[in-house]
Amino acid sequence: MSNIEKYQGIIPAFYACYDDEGRASGDRARDLVRHMKAKGVKGLYVCGSSGECIYQSKEERKQILEAVMEEAGGELTIIAHVACNNTQDSLELAAHAECLGVDAIAAIPPIYFHLPDHAVMQYWNDISGAAPNTDFVIYNIPQLAGTRLTVSLYQKMLENPRVIGVKNSSESTQDIQMFKDAGGEGHVVFNGPDEQLVSGLAIGADGGIGGTYGVMPELYLAIFDAVAKGDMARAKAIQNDACRIIYALCGCHGNLYAVMKKVMELREEIQLGGVRKPLANIVPEDMPQIHKCVQMINEAIGKYCH
Repeated sequence: MSNIEKYQGIIPAFYACYDDEGRASGDRARDLVRHMKAKGVKGLYVCGSSGECIYQSKEERKQILEAVMEEAGGELTIIAHVACNNTQDSLELAAHAECLGVDAIAAIPPIYFHLPDHAVMQYWNDISGAAPNTDFVIYNIPQLAGTRLTVSLYQKMLENPRVIGVKNSSESTQDIQMFKDAGGEGHVVFNGPDEQLVSGLAIGADGGIGGTYGVMPELYLAIFDAVAKGDMARAKAIQNDACRIIYALCGCHGNLYAVMKKVMELREEIQLGGVRKPLANIVPEDMPQIHKCVQMINEAIGKYCH
């Protein structure tokens, strides 16, 4: 059984990194890894939703992961999301990730067509088979993928010894408890929805993987620490402020990831580019709201993290 300790903690979902012309940028990816290491996070979840994976080519995803692995230098737990909407491309990315030495690969189910459980299981097992020496994490995000991981399907997937857990981004924290029961000791369940990290940890999540972690990792690290120490009042207070920031980040014309990248540019001098169409980039009218988000993050970090 895999050592789950390396998965216990705060693991930001890694943002797509582009140059000024919108091309995938290994240099900017390395900059972001260095930044995240300095913040003290446990690891990085690369080429998932926050990495705009469905809008990138296989070659771009390989380029970003190579840059991440080069810069991480074994100091961070790296989970590479390798799913594409066809099996063959997913196998290629899985094998590539294993060659680079990632800690785990992860995959959503195939999207668009609603496949029966046996076809989804075959898809995941085929991907896992292309990386036979690497842990496999199921990514459950039914509200976007259109397919829900059921306990019965998870139990069948656990017949594959490489399956070590679930990144659970469903909107029910009960799913975390159910998957923990199904997996048993030694299996990992990550809380996905950033807005309910405290709830997820309280019901049994081992750690969190989240899209807004990268823009304010200090707050999520503080939440994890407070829950670990049993200080639920503090954890709840930080979570509530984090949620208020999330709502503010979502209040722009630009896509959430475009907004967060601009916030990071203003707060941390980190250049990550924009987002890829059809995602909407920010417009000038967004700047007052973005400056408000910067202020909210600064105030929350000042309140809880010093």
